[in-house]
Amino acid sequence: MKMSKEMNNRQISNLLKAVAAAYEINGESRFRIVAYENAAAAVESSSSEIKDLWDDGQLKDIPGFGPSITAHIDELFKTGKVKHFAEVFKKLPPAMFVLLTVPGIGPKTAYKLAHELPLKNAITAIEDLKKAALEGKIRILTGFGQQSQKAILEAIGQKRKDLDRMLLPFASELAGQIISYLKQEKAVLQIEPLGSLRRQASTIGDIDLAVATNNPKIVLDYFVKYPQCKSIEGQGENSARIMLKNGRSVDLLTILPQSWGTMLQHLTGSKQHNIHLREIAVKKDWSISQYGIKIKTKEFTYAQETEFYQKMGMSWIPPELREDTGEIEASLQNSLPNLIQLQDIKGDFHLHSDILQNTSHDTGLDSMEKVIAQAKSLGYQYLAFTEHNPSVNNHNVEQIFAMIQAKKKAIESINSTSNNSTPFWVFNSLEIDIRADGTLALPEKALNLLDFAVASVHSSFNLSKKDMTQRLLRALSHPKVKILGHPTGRMLGKREGYEVDWDKIFSLCKKFNKYLEINAWPERLDLPDTLVREALKRGVKIIISTDSHDSGHLNLMRYGVAVARRGWATPASVVNTADYDTIKSLMK
Repeated sequence: MKMSKEMNNRQISNLLKAVAAAYEINGESRFRIVAYENAAAAVESSSSEIKDLWDDGQLKDIPGFGPSITAHIDELFKTGKVKHFAEVFKKLPPAMFVLLTVPGIGPKTAYKLAHELPLKNAITAIEDLKKAALEGKIRILTGFGQQSQKAILEAIGQKRKDLDRMLLPFASELAGQIISYLKQEKAVLQIEPLGSLRRQASTIGDIDLAVATNNPKIVLDYFVKYPQCKSIEGQGENSARIMLKNGRSVDLLTILPQSWGTMLQHLTGSKQHNIHLREIAVKKDWSISQYGIKIKTKEFTYAQETEFYQKMGMSWIPPELREDTGEIEASLQNSLPNLIQLQDIKGDFHLHSDILQNTSHDTGLDSMEKVIAQAKSLGYQYLAFTEHNPSVNNHNVEQIFAMIQAKKKAIESINSTSNNSTPFWVFNSLEIDIRADGTLALPEKALNLLDFAVASVHSSFNLSKKDMTQRLLRALSHPKVKILGHPTGRMLGKREGYEVDWDKIFSLCKKFNKYLEINAWPERLDLPDTLVREALKRGVKIIISTDSHDSGHLNLMRYGVAVARRGWATPASVVNTADYDTIKSLMK
C-alpha cells in the first residue's frame, strides 16, 4: 500500500484500516485489530489534519492513538513510510487494499476476490472487479452467488457517487476553521456557509462561503493567504477559489452588506426551494434572482433574509428545511414548527465506556467517570452507558451475568453519590446485537439487570425487506428494548441502509412506546431526516444520541440535532429533551 509524508486524513484512515484488515487476514489478535479500527475512526472524524497535529506534537492526544500507533505515524511523517506496515502488507495482494474502499467489502472478501479472480493490478482493481462482475465471474466463486455479484456492482456505483462528498461533521469543522480565520479580518462584516452545508445535509461537496463586506479586495486577498491553502485556483473582483492541502476546494463570494440577505437566501438553496419561490413570484408578476426581487422595473434587495421572505408574504424559513417538502406552504400559513435546538438536549442515551472488555464490537476508550464529567460540562442531567454486549462466543451465561452485574453495581455506586443540588442520573444499559432471527445476543438473565436496552443491527445486512422487518419487530417487541439504534444500518459512503417496512416499525413503536434513534456518529447520521419526518407524522418519538466511544465524541450531538431539524423535529418530539424527573419514569 502506497505511503508518503503528505498523506491527508482520508489516506491515513485508509492506511490504518488496511493494517487492521491485514491483521485480520494474518490471524492477529482481535485486540490489535480493534485498536487500528478505532484509530482509523478517530482520524476519519478528526476536525484537524493529522499532519498538523503531528507538527504541533499532539499525535498522542488523538483518541485511540496509543504509543505504538503514535510511533508508526510519527515514522510516516518523518520518512514517508512505516517499516512495520510494509512488513504486515508484504504477503498480501495489493489489490485487496483497494477493494476495501468499496462499500460492503470487508477484509476476508477483499482478500478472496483479489486472490481468486485474480486481481493483479492495484491501480485498476476496482475496474477489473466491475468487469469480472459483468462477465459473471464472481457468482461462480465459492461462497458468492448471483446476489453477491449484484451487490458488488451496486456498491461500486455507490462508491463513485460518494467519492468526492464530505461527511457533514468534517465539512462543518473544516468550514469553521476557515471562518474563524476570516473573522480576524476587520473588513469581514458577516460570514456564512452556503448550499448544502448551510442546510446541514449529511454529505457535502466543496465548501462555499459568503462574506458581507464593503472591501471585497481586502477580504479576498486575506482569504487566499489562508495557511492551509495549497494553491489559488482563481481570483476575481468579488470571488476567489483555493485548493487546500487536503485536496478540498473552497469558494468565497463577497457581497455588499445591503444585498447580504438576498444573496444568502438564493445561494443557500435548495434548487427546488428556489424554483418554488420563483413560481410564487411569477404569479405576482414578479421575478426573483440572487440580486433581489424585481417588480416591474424596480429591483428590491435586502440586507437580511427575513426581509426577503417578508416581502414574499412568508415567515423566515430555517435553512435546514429548505428542500421544497412543504416548508413554503407552512411558511405562507405561518405554521412552521419550532425546531429543536442543541441547548434543548439534556442527556445522551448511546455511550461506550471502557468498563466492559472483549465485547461483541469495539469498546469505549474512556472511563465512565471521564465521560460523566464531560456530560456534566455540557449541562446534561443524565446519560446511559450502552457498551456493546459481551461476546457470546467468548463467555458463558454466568460470565456474562457477572460482567453486567459488576457494571450495574458500579453505576449504582455513582448514582448513590450524586449531588442532590445538581441531580444527575446514570442508566445501566447495553447496545445489544439483533441476530438475524430477531433474537437478542444476550442471555435473559443478564437482560434483567438492565434499566433498558438499545438494540442494533451489526450483521446480516442483506436480508429481504420482509425478513429484515420481522427481525426488527421481534427485537423491538422485547420488554427491555426501548431504543432501536442506528435504525437503517447505513454507513455514509460505504453502505446503503437495509430495506424495511417502516409503516410496521412505526406502528409498533407508537403502540409500545419504543423510540427510534438519530445516531450522530459522522458516518451514520441515522435515522435519515426523511424517515425522521415520517416517524414524527406517525406519532413516534425519537432519541438523539452520539454513539460516543470517547468523551470528546459527546460534542457530536449537534450533528444529530441537525438531522432532527431537517426532519422537522420539535423539542416535544425528542425524548432526551425531557428533564431529570421525567426521563427516569420514561426509561426505567
